[in-house]
Amino acid sequence: MDDFGVFAVFGVHGPAQRLLSADGSSRVAVAVPPSVRQVVLFSSGPWGERICVNAELNDADRMPITIGKLTPYNKCLSWEQWEEETWTGSVILNVTLERGSLEKSDWSEPELILAVTEYTPKDTVAPLTARELNGKRKREHASEGDGDENKLTKRGEEENVCPNGGTVEKTTPVRKGRGQIKGVQKLFSSGGDTTKTKGTANVAREAQGIVGRTPPQSAARTKSRQAKTPTQTTPLVSPSGRWGQSLCAIDAQTAILIGGQGARMQFCKDPMWKLCTEDKSWVAAETLAEGPTPEARIGHTAIYDPDSRRIFVFGGSKNKKWFNDVHILDTQSWKWTMVEAQGKVPPLAYHSCSMFRGELFVLGGVFPRPNPEPDGCSDSLYIFDPNLSIWYQPIVTGDMPSPRSGHSACVMQERKIYVFGGWDTPVCYNDMYMLDLGLMEFSAVKTTGKAPSPRSWHGSAVLSDTKFLVHGGYNGNNALSDTFIFDIDTNSWTEVTLPQLAVPRAGHSIIAMEMADNPRFSAEDEDVDKNTGPGSRTLLVFGGGDNEGNFYSDLTTVAVEELLAAF
Repeated sequence: MDDFGVFAVFGVHGPAQRLLSADGSSRVAVAVPPSVRQVVLFSSGPWGERICVNAELNDADRMPITIGKLTPYNKCLSWEQWEEETWTGSVILNVTLERGSLEKSDWSEPELILAVTEYTPKDTVAPLTARELNGKRKREHASEGDGDENKLTKRGEEENVCPNGGTVEKTTPVRKGRGQIKGVQKLFSSGGDTTKTKGTANVAREAQGIVGRTPPQSAARTKSRQAKTPTQTTPLVSPSGRWGQSLCAIDAQTAILIGGQGARMQFCKDPMWKLCTEDKSWVAAETLAEGPTPEARIGHTAIYDPDSRRIFVFGGSKNKKWFNDVHILDTQSWKWTMVEAQGKVPPLAYHSCSMFRGELFVLGGVFPRPNPEPDGCSDSLYIFDPNLSIWYQPIVTGDMPSPRSGHSACVMQERKIYVFGGWDTPVCYNDMYMLDLGLMEFSAVKTTGKAPSPRSWHGSAVLSDTKFLVHGGYNGNNALSDTFIFDIDTNSWTEVTLPQLAVPRAGHSIIAMEMADNPRFSAEDEDVDKNTGPGSRTLLVFGGGDNEGNFYSDLTTVAVEELLAAF
């Protein structure tokens, strides 16, 4: 007998209610009354051939508030009203089961509508206050104050407001394509711009000629399509448009994409992907790995250690949540583990993380402060030792960088870390600092040549022993598209121009990796460099946004040899 079931608890005192069963409907919608402030969703029983359970909390207009996914390795989800700023009244919980062999007929079956069995206490109990709820928050850091809600409400629904965004309301002057929409949600803006977006990454690709995997659709159809279709009607073949994600290579054929945020500030329903560099194909990877997966987030870092063959994910944020957790993905066993680390490190987002001799060097980033203070930027260096599972702060001398976030850091010649750019309200930087890893001494780098303009949320990658690249970013007004190469031998900047890197974007991912084989390309892969030879080093650029409400899901590759030839 198959005892599999999906259950929900509505409110802290509500009974568990069965939503899905082994022989019942695969789709259910539940109207959650305004009095319910907490929802817990969990599975019970053997999963068998079932893949996952997709869950959405929608508002009265059936627009998504938050999303989640149950898998055989992540069997419980919880949401609380105070964590989601758009959860202001009654909501609808949509739950959809994906079986091992999903047929189209599964999606055509009627959606089962259930009513919530509300719990009526015998004695009247006052509802929990925001402070009391704050104490119950799962995996919450103690430094986050309950007054943070008020601060974020005043600034708008965006957690990733650029330091100059509060005084700038104009849109990015990018190349306009025919039919491109105007007045859509900005990626980085003041609170007044956090209206519902009517554009999608598909519109951006259609207007600007960016190659993506998802067919274009008009902005006018977007809202109605979200309202009428179930969650993920067909399996995705490539990642959805996003920014603030991480991408790291684990070998010559594979890179792993984790996290990110897309249109309308919604965290991606497809948070983890595996990229096969041989043919540029994507495989959804969330259900491939065992163990507790990291919660959805942006502004985190993911870095690969080739010696232990593990990926380390640290920090990031999600709405009002800030993370200082460390998750490790073993790429040999494909198993996630969450580290119970010793030592102290604050919750951080938009920091930099570098791997040196098996340790993680975390610098800068945004951290939360109690109300009424604004969120602050860090200038501290923290080191995580995976062997001892401990955080510590080293003694660092010299000319330290000022507090910042959204900067980049490149390890050069296994002995120096070069830190460039970033921001701290209300200033964007274009200065350069170098950390000598032998002396643990910082120094300001005096550069020559045309330097990049001040920016944050740009992409950076090491091209060779002496050169690294900086591309794109956000300057407080616009997303940028320019590209620069820095030579550490001469401390000089050189601007390079390539058509593959001409699209303005920020919050994107850039990595440089050895490509083992000459990839096969389809006719539509126009952005991909077809001259990449076997064993050649290649630059990969994925995703990001343009501050016009467009979020990209395209993958662009450029041979490093071509970049250095333009240097």
